Amino acid sequence: MRTRTSLLILLCFAIFLLLFLFKVKESMVDFEVNYKAGKRLRMAETLYRVEDGHYMFKYLPSAAMLYIPLSFFPLDVAKGVWYFIVIICSVSLVFISGKILTLKRDISSYVIILPPLILARYFFREIQLGQINAVVTMGLFFMTWCMAKQENSQSSRREICAGIFWGLGVALKPYALIFFPYFVVKKKWKALLSGVVFIVLAVVSPAFFYGIRGNAIVHKEWASTLSQSTPSLLNSQDNISIMALFMKWTGNQDVSLFLAGAIIAFLAFFVLFIIVRGKEMTQASVLECSVLLICIPLVSPLGWDYTLLMSVLGLMIIVHNFFRFSKFWRGVCVVNFFVITFSLYDIMGRELLARFMSWNVITINFLIVISFLSYLRFRKVC
Repeated sequence: MRTRTSLLILLCFAIFLLLFLFKVKESMVDFEVNYKAGKRLRMAETLYRVEDGHYMFKYLPSAAMLYIPLSFFPLDVAKGVWYFIVIICSVSLVFISGKILTLKRDISSYVIILPPLILARYFFREIQLGQINAVVTMGLFFMTWCMAKQENSQSSRREICAGIFWGLGVALKPYALIFFPYFVVKKKWKALLSGVVFIVLAVVSPAFFYGIRGNAIVHKEWASTLSQSTPSLLNSQDNISIMALFMKWTGNQDVSLFLAGAIIAFLAFFVLFIIVRGKEMTQASVLECSVLLICIPLVSPLGWDYTLLMSVLGLMIIVHNFFRFSKFWRGVCVVNFFVITFSLYDIMGRELLARFMSWNVITINFLIVISFLSYLRFRKVC
């Protein structure tokens, strides 16, 4: 049995290595941006340069620190290392999701298999670009796991660990700040405090390279360049945020901002209802965190479609409880999953896919996913 497992792992490694050498190696453009940022940080150079154009580094300076060790390697070697890190993290997301669900109940194998197949296009795109979302999401899944286990044992250590994983997520990508009000509403003060301490240390840490004054300057540059570059990216084909949806539908930024604000406010009250409804339930945080993870790319102005790999836990919850829905709603669920899975260039072609993305249909698909999760909480299933 052990030999068979070793051979399977070796075969998978060989397949992924060949894919890297002949398919992915020349891509990974987002990794190249981050790799360059790691080099610049190490040399105490500015991270945010107008001449970089679309490929300007857009994350906090603390995120560039993750790439410093890789910046010592030649680019192709660093790409290979990061490629396998992203693959391992992507596989871990499925594994951790299964572990989170089995804290409360046994689950069937199809519950584990179907969600990553539905989201395959987003995982592949993440790997192709050399993005960091799988790494960040793994940290947020560990946060969810710690919180679910803490609700069983009331362990302070697990709550603190949850906060540290959250802080790590914010340091790498600020969209994880969506959990800040969640910790406040849930009164998870130890998680909130440990997370804030981690974030403060992460924000201060680039001062090792820039000095205190230089660190303040580079953070101002980050805020300035992010605010300037965001409006031009709202019409991007791959932007599936609610803001981008209304921008593509109306073509008017002021109207889009108002409509998006209204929908996001409604979502916030919706999430609050979910939390209140689950007040007396055990491990209520599992469904709540799964909803917030899906909300991240929807409420972030720069919500790229591949960030939807974060929804793997939410999809597992729906698949596991599939037969709790009526026959009609099961049909709606299947159609919704079908659209998510097969909205591919190879199937739809360039023109139809471009039109599909210009309508931001995927945004609607995942708002429907949130609705299904909300129904399960309304019925107090999970």
